[in-house]
Amino acid sequence: MNVPEAEAERFALWLPVSMGVGVLIYFTLTFEPPVWAGMAASVPALCAAIRLPLAFGPILACTLGFSSAQFATARAPPVETALPTHASVVTGTVRMVEILPEGRRITLEAARLDDAAPLRRTVRLRLRGSDKGPVATGDTIRVRAIVRPPAPPSYPGGWDLQRDAFYAGRGASGYALGPAERLTVAIPSGPALFIQWLRETIADRITAVIPGAAGTVCVTLLTGGQTSIPAAEHQAFRDSGLAHLLAVAGLHIGIVMGFAMGVTRLALACSERASLFWPTKMVAAIFALAVGGFYMVLTGMHVPIVRSFCMACLFTLGVVTGRRAISLRGLGLAGVVLMLAAPQEVPGVSFQMSFSAVLALIAGYEALRPWLRQLHGKSWHRRLGSHVVALALTSALAGTASAPYGAYHFGHVQLYFIIANMIAVPLTAMWVMPAGLIALVLMPVGLEALALVPMGWGAEAIVWVATTTASWPAATFPVPHIPAWGLAVFSLGLAWLGIWRTRWRLFGLLPMLLGLIAPVFERPPDMLVSADARLIGVRTPQGVLLQQRQGGSPFVRDAWLQLWMSPAAMPFPPGATGTCVKDACLVRPRPDAKAILLVRGPARPAGCAEASVVVSAEPARGLCGKPWPKLVDRFTVWRDGSAAVWLTADGAVVVTDRMARGDRPWVPPPPQPRARPVPNLPPAALDTASADGES
Repeated sequence: MNVPEAEAERFALWLPVSMGVGVLIYFTLTFEPPVWAGMAASVPALCAAIRLPLAFGPILACTLGFSSAQFATARAPPVETALPTHASVVTGTVRMVEILPEGRRITLEAARLDDAAPLRRTVRLRLRGSDKGPVATGDTIRVRAIVRPPAPPSYPGGWDLQRDAFYAGRGASGYALGPAERLTVAIPSGPALFIQWLRETIADRITAVIPGAAGTVCVTLLTGGQTSIPAAEHQAFRDSGLAHLLAVAGLHIGIVMGFAMGVTRLALACSERASLFWPTKMVAAIFALAVGGFYMVLTGMHVPIVRSFCMACLFTLGVVTGRRAISLRGLGLAGVVLMLAAPQEVPGVSFQMSFSAVLALIAGYEALRPWLRQLHGKSWHRRLGSHVVALALTSALAGTASAPYGAYHFGHVQLYFIIANMIAVPLTAMWVMPAGLIALVLMPVGLEALALVPMGWGAEAIVWVATTTASWPAATFPVPHIPAWGLAVFSLGLAWLGIWRTRWRLFGLLPMLLGLIAPVFERPPDMLVSADARLIGVRTPQGVLLQQRQGGSPFVRDAWLQLWMSPAAMPFPPGATGTCVKDACLVRPRPDAKAILLVRGPARPAGCAEASVVVSAEPARGLCGKPWPKLVDRFTVWRDGSAAVWLTADGAVVVTDRMARGDRPWVPPPPQPRARPVPNLPPAALDTASADGES
């Protein structure tokens, strides 16, 4: 292959991309490969890469990504399968306390359920809203609660919450039935628990000075916790395109390090000896890196900020050595570090949006640098204009590159994100964050209110920008769900466009376009049944028909409406789309497909001969006789998880959650029917009872 000389050094940047491909291959499997499979494939790939690095280097990186994902799975404790189905008395040590808009949520480690053996995984409980008793990290508490395993995906192919919980070390979650009883009070001794205690203390000091939504936003910016933000304001940040301000990442750590570096250099400049004999720039850069590391730990070490800190390390190294600080090589190295430490984050929205945005920024500014230089000038209006253009360009590049990933995970895109960011980002960078850092410095002496009050004013302005922008017409609009293969094709095209330098980089636009139009080649399911059969939905030309029984999950319902791009659902009976009798509805979503028979009673329904699939929220095997149509009922979803049905002219295709995910460590094993107890009878009577049962 004839490669332009200017592109030869860019081949190394494809190694992190190949590593990510290996990670994604592991997570798309429907079976668990042997733990040695990845490393066994790495050995011949390494030997071949030594001889032909350009040809086999990407293959070696792919096998390393696969191996990293396997080792992350091997490190995680197995899922908890012996959880009780009734209310339990939960006793454990508080690992984390999260403030919610209404109440609190705690995470317990070494939790015991009804004095059984301690669980190997954590338990997350939501306390009652009326429970105002003191609970802090490090305390041992006891509370009566309902505990359940992590929820399965909302539909086959949906986001896997059980996989998230598996790698997070969480084994169960639930809600308290009574007040929490504090058994012991202890100051956290371990580093992780101490940081969590410090985070909660800072949050309490902030909310004591700044009430309302502005205070919760300030807590998010300084501690990384988003759970206390009211739902309406949180939605406004998402709809206005400002949700990245709440996800502590590169912008925040850049502000923190820049502020620390500027203050340090100013302090050193006050000393004549330091100015003349010390390398003040290097000293300030190293100190700023230390402050950035502390901020990363304080805010929870989430994926975006870890990526940003890795690049900050390279920035500091560039300042010390006098080389260019920000480059695609730094982004690639940050990606490798993250994929080795936490490969399970690669399929997640934080990893994808963070890296796509930074790739677009670095590559975009690299390509547009000659044009941007023409905007600079000595006059104040030229300098102001160049700053405004740079701010708009930054928002456009980052927002446009990350929008397909947000659409894939959330089902909608924002229209006014550039305008909102041009106002909110400068407020955050020049007002809110500097005031917050000063408040952290003043907290040990109790004078934090001097900085928190103006910080609150700035936060109120940001909340106003978010709510105002979100209220504009068509601030968000739904988009068709991009299939996983379409997002992968788009990602490869984005990498091609961002990595290469010469004009052949433009060939990356073709796969990007193919990925964006991928929904044209995929048809959403015609019907969905939840894992507890309390929700049954059918997509029709007139809208979504939904049967919702008591206890049906609103989260699952919203996920279905997002998949089907429907603002709301209509209840059964379906009206013009079907025929209903007392105990059944025969629904035909499309004229060219067979019908669905929704059974709502124990009697044999009419319409079995016309239906391709029978659906029921109760066990319904045998209702239509033999041969019966395909069946999705309470028993099938209890065993195989949620179900999706595609109707055709010849019948129906049914895909269950267990079929889509397969046999993986985070997928609970199929439930087993309870064994019927054997009566304690004399041998003769027992034989008679067995004979009667067989007959």
